[in-house]
Amino acid sequence: MRRKTPVPPAPLPQRAGIDPVRLRLPQDGAWPTVGAHLVERLTGAAPGMVEAMFDAGGIVGADGRPVAADAPYLPGMYVWFHREPPAEVPVPFPVEVVYRDAHIVVADKPHFLATTPRGGHVTQTALARLRHELGVPALGAAHRLDRLTAGLVLFVVRPEERGAYQTLFRDRRVHKEYEAIAPYAPSLTLPRTVRSRILKERGVLAARETEGEPNAVTVVASAERRGPLARYRLLPETGQTHQLRVHLNSLGVPILGDPLYPDIAPPATPGDFRHPLQLLARGLEFTDPLTGTHHSFVSGRTLEAWQAPDGP
Repeated sequence: MRRKTPVPPAPLPQRAGIDPVRLRLPQDGAWPTVGAHLVERLTGAAPGMVEAMFDAGGIVGADGRPVAADAPYLPGMYVWFHREPPAEVPVPFPVEVVYRDAHIVVADKPHFLATTPRGGHVTQTALARLRHELGVPALGAAHRLDRLTAGLVLFVVRPEERGAYQTLFRDRRVHKEYEAIAPYAPSLTLPRTVRSRILKERGVLAARETEGEPNAVTVVASAERRGPLARYRLLPETGQTHQLRVHLNSLGVPILGDPLYPDIAPPATPGDFRHPLQLLARGLEFTDPLTGTHHSFVSGRTLEAWQAPDGP
């Protein structure tokens, strides 16, 4: 059995908390040069972009030295480079650090900021900001919140320890508590447990409930009324995409500010932060798998619609 060749460490530093891209040249390639392969492979790059990266010395090998565009193609060779990040409107709200030790960072994420780089959100993410601000380039997320949801997120300092914390979430050993502002429904009997099967298809904005074995469970624990609105306390037992938003919508009380449920709204104007989704990851409680310390964290944020019922 042939041993796998270990991947060399990245020879380029992060930029604004973002790792360089690593590519391995295919073993069965027939390209004459490294440049010919990358021009063909990076089809999403702007015309002339790959050539310009070579000219600027921005594509490097494992030794950190620039690779020439006309360098002979070598199967299995690794190259690294930085992509130009997409144009992003800065999210003008800070990521607050609630707790930090040698193993973890617990952050209080604002609305509109993605947790990790994905799609058009790269530098404007909690992970990229924290890596840069805290000087912890290896920081990684143990779980993820929707971009539109605010609240507590657990990050892990050392990559080799991330699996231990991700396992806590997988095995449902993290107590998570959310709150949401939605219409008050006097006929809604609480507490109640909502169980359904939620399907989120790639490329489709909204998730949907479908027939089949339930994969999403939410306890809607209570509702505190204020005029036509209520603040709902939510205890998710699973972590399906958009789970809380889908479940409250199915109960007839869609969360205020939700652009997808019950109906998909027109895309918001970039930079319009006036109407945040009224959903907050309020509490996070678990026993640290490495230190045995019992942690209980509470977000310092308050949903705007609860402060001003006539607001968002």
